[in-house]
Amino acid sequence: MALLDKLFGRKKTLSQLDRQELRKEEILLTRQRDRLFKRIEQISDEKQKIFKQGATQKSPELRKALAQDFELKTQEQLMSARELNLRSKELLTVSRLRIVKENAERGKAMGRLNLTDKDVARISQWIEDDAVTQDMYIDRLNQMLDIGQQADKDALASAGLTSAGQELMNIWNEMDRGTLKDDEAFTEADKAVRRRNASMEKEL
Repeated sequence: MALLDKLFGRKKTLSQLDRQELRKEEILLTRQRDRLFKRIEQISDEKQKIFKQGATQKSPELRKALAQDFELKTQEQLMSARELNLRSKELLTVSRLRIVKENAERGKAMGRLNLTDKDVARISQWIEDDAVTQDMYIDRLNQMLDIGQQADKDALASAGLTSAGQELMNIWNEMDRGTLKDDEAFTEADKAVRRRNASMEKEL
């Protein structure tokens, strides 16, 4: 995996990075992930335009060319989606370890800080394996870092979605069911994140 190779190239193992270094990696990975989000959205828009254009064309030759473009865009979209999955897992790995270190420094929770070369090899395999979903990866990584029953409620909340994140998931589900309108849903989501940020500021 690119991230772990880069970290080892710096002659530091993943577990040897301090929380500031992990935070820096976290920011870089977040930027890469956000760029992939935008690219996938852009490709989706381009595919819709190609599809609509093909529907209005009557020339078989033009439709064939548009069909080829559509296939190429789909392949690019799938490749970008796979890369997004990899970056998301890498980001999750760095974020989890940073959270464990921060909680250990504050004496708030237990968690395993020392990762062996064998552990890193296993993490790399899980990240590269498309069959390992995000949820499966979260469970496996949490077990490896001893985040679970050994951790307190604060560590668990930090390791997974925050209350604001979970509330946002619920809002999106309500939108899918048609029980919330777009404007109302956005307002509720914004309130949830603001409440979470206010709570974090009080803790600090």
